[in-house]
Amino acid sequence: MASPDAVGAPLAFSPGGAGRTYQPRAAEQRVLHTIVREHLETFLREAAQRAEGAGLPDFVEQEFRDFLTCGILAHGFARVRCGSCAFERLVPFSCKGRGFCPSCGGRRMTERAAHLVDHVLPRVPVRQWVLSLPHRLRYLLAWNHALCRAVLDVFIRALLDFYHRQASRSGVSNGQTGTLTVIQRFGGGLNLNVHFHTLALDGVFSEEETGGVHFHPARPPSDDEVARLLATIRARVRRLLRRRGLEDDDDVPRPDPLADESPVLAGISAASVQGRIALGRRAGARVWRLGHDPDAPWVASTGPHQAHLDGFDLHANLWVPATDRTRLEQLCRYLLRPPVAQDRLLLTGDGRVRVTLKTPWADGTSHLLFEPLELLEKLAALIPRPRVNLVLYHGVLAPHARWRPRAVSYEGSKTPLGETRAVDSGARRVAEFRPRYWAWADLMRRAFELDVLACPRCGGRMRLIATIEDPRVIRRILAHLGLPTEGPAPCPARPPPRRTGALFAAIPA
Repeated sequence: MASPDAVGAPLAFSPGGAGRTYQPRAAEQRVLHTIVREHLETFLREAAQRAEGAGLPDFVEQEFRDFLTCGILAHGFARVRCGSCAFERLVPFSCKGRGFCPSCGGRRMTERAAHLVDHVLPRVPVRQWVLSLPHRLRYLLAWNHALCRAVLDVFIRALLDFYHRQASRSGVSNGQTGTLTVIQRFGGGLNLNVHFHTLALDGVFSEEETGGVHFHPARPPSDDEVARLLATIRARVRRLLRRRGLEDDDDVPRPDPLADESPVLAGISAASVQGRIALGRRAGARVWRLGHDPDAPWVASTGPHQAHLDGFDLHANLWVPATDRTRLEQLCRYLLRPPVAQDRLLLTGDGRVRVTLKTPWADGTSHLLFEPLELLEKLAALIPRPRVNLVLYHGVLAPHARWRPRAVSYEGSKTPLGETRAVDSGARRVAEFRPRYWAWADLMRRAFELDVLACPRCGGRMRLIATIEDPRVIRRILAHLGLPTEGPAPCPARPPPRRTGALFAAIPA
């Protein structure tokens, strides 16, 4: 059995947005974990009172409660030991949350990005297209996944048609391209902002007589082409909403299934979209901004290959060449990143939380300031429904596309990282890789260039010797080491403060 001083600090990801930082989990999780533990019960009681006892949906509450178990040794851990000097370290289990946990989101970000670069995206140029939506549409898409998929399909069909037409004008008939889309639910200010980050193969594949495929790169889109494409997308989305009875009309009440299902979550989501507060003594007020310049002009479009129209915004200026796989993986991590970057959270002396923006806004805002309950309501709005897929493929990258095996292996010198099997693509047989499960240590080495299995005492190799899940064994080991045998419990709800304001703020048309 290891001695107390042999137990190293539990380790975990700290993605910090798209950057590369690495810290022990105890320091990484402290701010967010403390806020959730001390204020969760108060937040749940406040939400229940505002919704006449209904409260938040079960999946939202469960996400918060699971987060409180993440990285806590009392809930289970793995034991790793150095084969040379017997130095031992305990590594706690994670919560595997999909909502806001920085550690679990960091692992998922790195693992999926590695899979995309090694097994999905061929060695061809890639262009990122980002479609942002009007405020009211963000609210509708946040909890209606079927509608969100329908709007995404409109966007992708227009994009695929754009590449097909461009290739046809260059003499390439029947050309096909592919896309990978990540549906992001958050903005830089922890606001609910459903938008689409799409990586498009920047060109088209054509089929050769030998049965193979050949890639034809596309020329960069002009600013006018981006603007025309956005106008097409906007018109088609409005037709879609009109067919479903969701088009703006002040004389006809619009259905709101979320308000019927959970009024409090509807109010929180509506406020988050608008940058306002829904609960507590500041209900209805705007989020506090630091560095805000009220006289600064709001600039909707600031660069080339970007267009803005009636709340719709399309940006297509980021391009990655076929040879730069490192930059492509960094871009994939950016798309897949978790909403909360721990190194941008600071607990102030008066108990508030200051969030540093990665890039100052056009109006001069550099920081946001939240009361603890305000931060929890922002996080609640970002938690997706269970079993909702936020990474989607279209075109030749679609799961059942006929050209997919040939497209993903195009000019690929990929090294198989897992089991392989032969699949019949029609004209010829190609190898399809079944990606392996990425071990925690391998991901740390790939993402942060850190060898976490190097013994800090002698430099030898550490290896896994056991995973401990039995509560009785967990308590015995932690008690022997003088460590807490129970995880920190949420603090009781505080007395309700005096407050004013309304929960629901209207979504602007």
